[in-house]
Amino acid sequence: MRRAPQRRSGATVVECAVVYPAVFMLVVGLVVGAVGVFRYSQLASLSREAARYASVHGAQYAKEMNVTAPLPADIYNNVVLPMAVGFDTTQLNYSITYNTSNAPIHTILDAKNNVTPIQNTVTVTLTYQWVPEAFLGSITLSSTSVMPMCY
Repeated sequence: MRRAPQRRSGATVVECAVVYPAVFMLVVGLVVGAVGVFRYSQLASLSREAARYASVHGAQYAKEMNVTAPLPADIYNNVVLPMAVGFDTTQLNYSITYNTSNAPIHTILDAKNNVTPIQNTVTVTLTYQWVPEAFLGSITLSSTSVMPMCY
């Protein structure tokens, strides 16, 4: 003979009240983390694009095209800002530096008057204060790209 199962009225509600908030927080945390990884990927792409632009628009380019070489502010305004979709641009900072100049090559003269050509590089660093959508506080995302001056 089988005994009839006992009713456990309200047990499912109690179990759901314990489990659902934990699952919800886990899902929200995963989504916010994925958005953070996406923002960092965007920032890295922006810094690479700015470095590429700066590496081919240096002194040699300016001389051949009979224009002035772009300043760091020009690179930021012409390359970074148009591609900064979804970023709060007030939270986006930049630094664009050349190791010696924006010419493709500089030379070093040693003690024996030997000339050594050295390739110049451009370094682009972008920093973004990202405020996660679901949590308080901000996270600083930073990406640096270094490329040789090639034109």
